[in-house]
Amino acid sequence: MSSTRRNASLHAAHDPVPGGQSNLSQRLNWLRAGVLGANDGIVSVAAVVVGVAGATTSTAPILTAGAAAVVGGAVSMALGEYVSVSSQSDSERELIAQETRELRDNPDGELEELAELYEAKGLSPDTAARVARELTARDALGAHLAIELGIDREDLVSPWHAAFASFLSFLVGALLPMIAILLPPPEARVPVTFVVTIAALALTGAIAAHIGGSSKWRAALRVVIGGALALTVTYAVGTLLGASAMG
Repeated sequence: MSSTRRNASLHAAHDPVPGGQSNLSQRLNWLRAGVLGANDGIVSVAAVVVGVAGATTSTAPILTAGAAAVVGGAVSMALGEYVSVSSQSDSERELIAQETRELRDNPDGELEELAELYEAKGLSPDTAARVARELTARDALGAHLAIELGIDREDLVSPWHAAFASFLSFLVGALLPMIAILLPPPEARVPVTFVVTIAALALTGAIAAHIGGSSKWRAALRVVIGGALALTVTYAVGTLLGASAMG
């Protein structure tokens, strides 16, 4: 392994993530990403349908614009997630291949490096060397990937799974403002959608904060303010454009 990469690995070893904890952290991150994807679906589609409702009370334009926003947003989210996770997966596979080559070409050096990494975690030199030898005998590649890179080669993320999860979470969130805008009578559409959207954003913000271990009230307030601002602006724009068209 190059000296630059070795120094970076030694630095990272001060805060390594054990395999089990890494998997749990990854699952929590995916859950949080799903909640945030639903949040995006809620606010983006709500802004579109409220904006159109500000311009017209006719159901057809609202339904058309809302459906386009739902499908377009969900597909866009899925494509973005697929590209992002594909790049991450490619990088992880290349790192695994590189580590495999290094273990094959320089097993003694890699064993010494593994001992150094555990020593950097606070183990005594003798204990670190013993741990490194035992882990190497059992699964040398897995040991290096876990402590150096935080990678579990059995748990690499699938780009297709990530894309589907992103598509589904956005879709679930987007359906809420669609229902809220279409079910009430025309005069109640905008107020009902405002209330439903703000309540849903507060809930998703609090859930995401709870998963991430941050303040639920602060996160909920942040997304509520942002969502309310987006709805107000789009409704005002729709109202102005509707008035101009009628004039």
